[in-house]
Amino acid sequence: METLKEKQTESTTKKTITISGAEAIIHCLLAEGVDLLYGYPGGAIMPVYDELYKFQDKLTHILTRHEQGATHAAQGYARVSGKVGVAMATSGPGATNLVTGLADAQIDSTPMVCITGQVPRHLLGSDAFQETDIIGISTPVTKWNYQITTAAEIPEIMAKAFYIARSGRPGPVLVDITKNAQFEEFEFSYEKCTGVRSYNPTPKPSPNAIAAAAELINSAKKPFIVWGQGVILGKAEEELKALVEKAGIPAAWTILGASALDTDHPLNVGMVGMHGNYGPNLLTNECDVLIAIGMRFDDRVTGRLESYATQAKVIHFEIDPAEIHKNVYADVAILGDAKESLNLLLPKINKNTHESWHNIFKEKYQIEFDTVIKNDIHPTKAGLTMGEVIEEINIASGHKAVIVTDVGQHQMIGCRYAKFKQSKSNITSGGLGTMGFALPAAIGAKMGAMDREVVAIIGDGGYQMTIQELGVIFQHKVPVKIVVLNNDHLGMVRQWQELFFEKRYASTVMVNPDFVKIAEGYHIEAKRVSERKDLKETIQKMIASKDAYFLEVKVEQEDNVFPMIPSGASVSEVRLQ
Repeated sequence: METLKEKQTESTTKKTITISGAEAIIHCLLAEGVDLLYGYPGGAIMPVYDELYKFQDKLTHILTRHEQGATHAAQGYARVSGKVGVAMATSGPGATNLVTGLADAQIDSTPMVCITGQVPRHLLGSDAFQETDIIGISTPVTKWNYQITTAAEIPEIMAKAFYIARSGRPGPVLVDITKNAQFEEFEFSYEKCTGVRSYNPTPKPSPNAIAAAAELINSAKKPFIVWGQGVILGKAEEELKALVEKAGIPAAWTILGASALDTDHPLNVGMVGMHGNYGPNLLTNECDVLIAIGMRFDDRVTGRLESYATQAKVIHFEIDPAEIHKNVYADVAILGDAKESLNLLLPKINKNTHESWHNIFKEKYQIEFDTVIKNDIHPTKAGLTMGEVIEEINIASGHKAVIVTDVGQHQMIGCRYAKFKQSKSNITSGGLGTMGFALPAAIGAKMGAMDREVVAIIGDGGYQMTIQELGVIFQHKVPVKIVVLNNDHLGMVRQWQELFFEKRYASTVMVNPDFVKIAEGYHIEAKRVSERKDLKETIQKMIASKDAYFLEVKVEQEDNVFPMIPSGASVSEVRLQ
């Protein structure tokens, strides 16, 4: 502020100002380029909110309706914008309500800084009102966390928090600040963190490993690429495309890797995983060289590990050393940033087409199309399917929308059938599988990319876990589009009960409220569609709207998602029905 005392220190030319710890937090955020954060105030963080009030022209705070909503909104913002998402909450239940979002961000490598208030230092450990050991609770689900107990610690810790959150393999960081530290005054100056002792976030690729990988790829008869979100986080989309095209290698994606390569690219053969495409799953166990780029061999991708790609030489491009050999042994491990590693590899790769190998993928796709896909997106039965809803959204949006999915059947259908032309277009909860993710994440995604259409695809179960965030859309006029695919069931659980529990539908039937009336209660335009004749026109109207729009689509209650790899089965045991 203009009235603050300023002076030059004797030992440095950095400007210092005498301010409170609470105001220092605001200055740290501004110094890190933050202009938007999500949160919910309370007693232990109130001094920071009081200072935030004075900086409204520089820093926008979005009041979510639940602290978990703040974390998911920050995640959506980070995933689309590429910036660090920021969320803030008070102590006790405010802080514990952040934990699900922290865990989600940790497993999905989302850069996020969460700031929590804490009781004064002299009350720590006394079971004071709303005291919780959030450092102990959050340690397993954060990349780093720290409790600040004196104001003088704030600049260094905040700088370190942002550096750790965004560097290397990104992740969430939590900073807990006692109330006394927020009131204390000190001489503030800020310097961005550029390194932390013993922390090497971006290893340098080994030239020997690059050469070994090139030799394997050039001699392969049936090479296969599986890429993940590491390509997007490493901004290596163009390098991936160049490798695929130069070497003529069929390439498939994990759900977090979707949109790094155009869906319609001729060498993009689809999605791997439990509900991925038939060909990529089946042929994983027929390739002779498996090239994994920025993916971590999650169990939903590999199925039974003992029978996963055992015939193939495995090349693993990965920035996090902890992922190497963790689930699948790598014959060649290339540690480093995906963009740098691929740029080193590309000159060593021979031009090729692998036409006969790629034709096998085409044959498998035709089998899947005839058995599954055409019935999903061009159904002949009377009831509406989730697949045809996604297809109409593709058409209406010109394949340009950011699709934010929740967790369940609709998530798998959305990831299978959404069409993408631009990176950072598929936002979903991958590793944790958090129901309730999509609505707040879509709000954050829209705020992170106001020039893009953002469509949330949500099931009736997950929608009701964070439905209160409609209040944010209403209050802040966020023009996000919400599509609830309503089958009056917890659909994915019901599918498993049908297939593996002899149709004992235990606690999966949903008796739902009138979703349209609820949306209208928040002054959001809303429509319900239950017949095919109304679907196309309504979706076109939704996409054309400049404001928020809610669409409920009543879909078939007992539709299942196929292909499917049963839990514990091999990728070779993928089922088409």
